[in-house]
Amino acid sequence: MLTSRLKSSLIDPTSSTGLIWRLLSEYAATRWHRYAIAFALMAFAAGATALTAYLAGDVINKAYVSRDFHAVIQTSLILMLVFTLRGAATYGHSVILARIGTSIVAENQRRLFDRLQQQNLTYFSERHSTELIARLTSGAAAVNQTLSLVITAIGRDLLTLMALTAVMFVQDPIMSLVVFVIVPPVLFVLRKLVKRIKLVAMTQWHGGAQTLETLQETIQGIRLVKSFTLEDKMRERFHANVASVQGASNKMARVSNRSAPLIETLAGLAIACLMVYAGHRVINTGASPGEFFSFITAFLLAYEPAKRLARLNLDLNVALVNVRVLLDVIDSPPTEPSDEDRPPLKVTTARLEFRDVSFSYRPGEPTIRNMSFVAEPGRMTALVGPSGGGKSTVLNLILRFYEVGGGVIAIDNQDIASVSRRSLRSQVSYVSQDVFLFRTTIRENIAFGRPGATDAEIVAAARAAQAHDFISGFPKGYDTMVGERGLGLSGGERQRIAIARALVKNAPLILLDEATASLDSESEHYVQKAVAELCKGRTTLVIAHRLSTIMHADNILVIEAGEVTDSGRHDELLRKAGRYALFYRLQLQHQQEREPITASGG
Repeated sequence: MLTSRLKSSLIDPTSSTGLIWRLLSEYAATRWHRYAIAFALMAFAAGATALTAYLAGDVINKAYVSRDFHAVIQTSLILMLVFTLRGAATYGHSVILARIGTSIVAENQRRLFDRLQQQNLTYFSERHSTELIARLTSGAAAVNQTLSLVITAIGRDLLTLMALTAVMFVQDPIMSLVVFVIVPPVLFVLRKLVKRIKLVAMTQWHGGAQTLETLQETIQGIRLVKSFTLEDKMRERFHANVASVQGASNKMARVSNRSAPLIETLAGLAIACLMVYAGHRVINTGASPGEFFSFITAFLLAYEPAKRLARLNLDLNVALVNVRVLLDVIDSPPTEPSDEDRPPLKVTTARLEFRDVSFSYRPGEPTIRNMSFVAEPGRMTALVGPSGGGKSTVLNLILRFYEVGGGVIAIDNQDIASVSRRSLRSQVSYVSQDVFLFRTTIRENIAFGRPGATDAEIVAAARAAQAHDFISGFPKGYDTMVGERGLGLSGGERQRIAIARALVKNAPLILLDEATASLDSESEHYVQKAVAELCKGRTTLVIAHRLSTIMHADNILVIEAGEVTDSGRHDELLRKAGRYALFYRLQLQHQQEREPITASGG
């Protein structure tokens, strides 16, 4: 029955035993040489500890029974040597385990990051970034913690306990049996605590993730928090998260240490019984005091490793909670798996075509409906229409952030679903309204467009993007740090750096998503000049709410409810007096209504 249970727990990867077995086979097996050395050093330290207890009794006998001072000196020197060697062995296995631990943490961090790179946008939209950060930080370390607990429990605590138990049996077999009376009740109590430990540990982890989430959102949205005077609201939210973690931590402290009074009481009872029995033997039966002292020394030295072994199941289950949250990500199937085995996209003219393309973010709610259009090579095609009509989705589908539900998107008559994503995206430069800059220098942010770009190419791209002048005005020039998400720069400056990044990439297909929507008139002027330079001779798809920015487009597509409802040049669409003309008149009227307000506002 026990064997069948063990087999079933090993087969079940979700069980604690199955999970530990997986960690041993995936991580420990590849590092078994170093673990073997550490294990040998732990075994040596365990033997030295047992020898210490044995020699302590020998010193007592030679001092108080034989009264041989020379022998006391010899034994004392041997004890000093044993302690020195044990210290060296302890240092050795501690360093080896620490180095193994850092390699395991690094491996897990790489594995989790690589797996995240294989996920699509839907995966990230369903999760908060701080949750993934919490999984990375706590989970990567938990694997090492679990393996260290298992290895040290066997190599240090179990071997030390066995060696000291052997010393106790050598000194007095009957007295040794008293020690094992305390084991069954301790194991029974600890087994009852395991289930509660798992629940509390998971609550503690989720509370920690929510605390990080609130902190990150408050920092990233600090302008919104201050402008809407949300400090008290965010403080209340953060304090509630902290209180939740504090409560879970306090409960963890109570539950995990609940066995301590029982263990200490039983240990005290055992020691009291040993004292009475040993006193009887020495006083009434003439037994040597060395045997008694050696036995008590071995028992006291065995107490700590025995207590750690008794708590092993509790400590393992706490660590395994964090292991599970890590493996949930590592084991999640790639939603954007590698397709490097597919042929690369070969661009000649960069002619883009949608053929009856359909797409839905959620079942039964189509976002794109049988859409068909052509973006001619070297021309600008503009997408206009009401918000939520599907314009940004068109760009997302071209970049294969999502896969189409029906139809074909083709570039130079090649279905983009049949080529590798890397080759497709390498031929596309994308500039969005919400510009993201990395927390590094301006130079590096531009160079991300094409890693390996020379300084001359970076400066040339910045000049073309109307960015060189303001960059040169900074004390550190191109080596200026832009801050987190580029918040050290204005919106127009960030946008021009993003355009420089797209320029240095020199891709034949350009996608612009509301590149000037949130800019003031002066910044818009510079960005428009940069956009014009970017689009020269390239196939361009641009989304714009400000119709004045795309009046010169070669073709304008009106997108409504996921369909192309009209198309043509600006003047043609005005003559048709359709939806485009209505949008244009409304924007013109809105602009005229705002002018007096702007003038009176200085």
